[in-house]
Amino acid sequence: MLILRYEILLPLKYNDGSPVEDEKIQLTKQELVDRFGVVTIEPQSILGLWTHEEKEYEDELIKAIIDVEHTKETEKFFISYKEILKNRFRQIDIWMTAFFIRII
Repeated sequence: MLILRYEILLPLKYNDGSPVEDEKIQLTKQELVDRFGVVTIEPQSILGLWTHEEKEYEDELIKAIIDVEHTKETEKFFISYKEILKNRFRQIDIWMTAFFIRII
């Protein structure tokens, strides 16, 4: 069985610098648990700096980690879920990565 680790960087602030409501973070965590039965959160915030259309942004983020079996259905879910998160958190983009892992 192939396992993919999905990592999602969830913003704690909107692009204008105002704080994201905690309910949106909690909703996202619960949706992932409801869908996959598990989510791991790295609660320490990390800083992201990036530029879009000549404007610099500074993000404060936490990381959600989900380890799941690699299926086409799971991949489709995350592709569409990314759009949901972009809207929910009013972001230009949400950084989401996936890579194969081996569980020992």
